[in-house]
Amino acid sequence: MNKKAIIFVDANNWYHILKKWFRPSDIDIVKVVNLICSKFDYNLKEIRWYTSVPSIKDGEIMYYKHLSFLSFLEKKGVKIIKRKLQTISQKELLEKKKEMIDSLELCKVCKPIIEENFLSLADIKKKEKGIDVWIAVDMIKLSIIEEECDVCVLISGDADFIPALELIREKGKNVLSVFLPIGYAYELREKFHYFILGKNFLRKCFLDWKEVKNRK
Repeated sequence: MNKKAIIFVDANNWYHILKKWFRPSDIDIVKVVNLICSKFDYNLKEIRWYTSVPSIKDGEIMYYKHLSFLSFLEKKGVKIIKRKLQTISQKELLEKKKEMIDSLELCKVCKPIIEENFLSLADIKKKEKGIDVWIAVDMIKLSIIEEECDVCVLISGDADFIPALELIREKGKNVLSVFLPIGYAYELREKFHYFILGKNFLRKCFLDWKEVKNRK
């Protein structure tokens, strides 16, 4: 039986690295995911897109373009998890992370594990999005606690996710780390089963011209 896979996309990390090669909005994340699942014989259950949302004060054009793109992804069946971009101190950051974990209503066994591993995730100096912690908690919750999948596929090159991936693997679930060769932390490739998305692979994942036309 094919393993059930949930795909967790660190959209901010994906965007900033992918734009060095292509215009990110031209790449169809659904095609990317389907090719990955086909290669590893996974049964795709869900694509989860984690992103920050800029303030309209940062510019109306950028703001509405971003919302339009997220709406486009939703129509393609991608689940969007978004948080507002905000300035935050390290003290406020810690408090917000604790509040977020408390809001998940985890059991007495799981909550200490998550607190120990993820309250210190990401040294964010100016802009805190909470995306890294959100992804880490969801990967643990959906794979270990709720057992919604057999495989967590993480599309991110950020080494901050290592504690979450190690815990998931220790609990008997499979992990696949996926990213571009640039911006891909060596520790992720060293510790976990991984797959590199090269240029030739991504060229197979451009949006169809009809989708591009309809999106404009």
